[in-house]
Amino acid sequence: MTRIAVLGARGRMGVASVRAIEASPDLTVVAEVDVDDDVQDIVDNNAEVVLVFSPPDVAHDQVQWCVRQGLHVVVGTSGFDEQAVERIRAALVDHSDVSVFVVPNFSVSAVLMARFATQAAPYFESVEIIEMHHPGKVDAPSGTALHTAELIAHARAEAGCAPPPDATSLDPHGMRGGRIDGISVHAIRVRGFMSSQEVLFGVDGEVLKLRYDSVTRESLMPGVLTALRSVSDLSGVTVGLEAVLNLG
Repeated sequence: MTRIAVLGARGRMGVASVRAIEASPDLTVVAEVDVDDDVQDIVDNNAEVVLVFSPPDVAHDQVQWCVRQGLHVVVGTSGFDEQAVERIRAALVDHSDVSVFVVPNFSVSAVLMARFATQAAPYFESVEIIEMHHPGKVDAPSGTALHTAELIAHARAEAGCAPPPDATSLDPHGMRGGRIDGISVHAIRVRGFMSSQEVLFGVDGEVLKLRYDSVTRESLMPGVLTALRSVSDLSGVTVGLEAVLNLG
């Protein structure tokens, strides 16, 4: 049995993850830590892997603490951009036996959508991302949208694509959204959504739409369990569930 500690254990994803871990035959929860709880419980209960779903404002420091304790970490908190990943890499220089798995989205559908979007990116002149989540989400854009935009931008740069066309010169209300590596991203927060994303590609006379919808947190649990089972076999920092899904 692999011994798991969950940070952010009383949040939506934390509660669902604890339930899924306890139902699995090879994993067990030995510490559930949330606001005002002592993280030392993780060490005192001999956890081997820490699953992090804490809010972004504390998750970064908690990951650093876990690394210093020699614990493998699976990061499910959004907001771990390339700068945050570099901070983790720097911390691992003195802890080469620790691995950190940053997973922007545990949905297999989301991973496949990002993969398909990366493949499509060089073939279209225009591309924009729309991500849709519940109004309780504290960060924007989502980690999935951030990761997808970075993948698309990298694929387009390698193919020598020009920036997507956009003649907008007047936008006093910021209606065109934000940009990540030159890719426009729009964040929607509406009651009824759980986690959805759409990528729009276009050329003259043709539009390609890629979309996924996760409607329950239980749909994410196979990805959570896969990450927990895989992290100890990885090395250094790994970003994205696709690294362990044998997608080729």
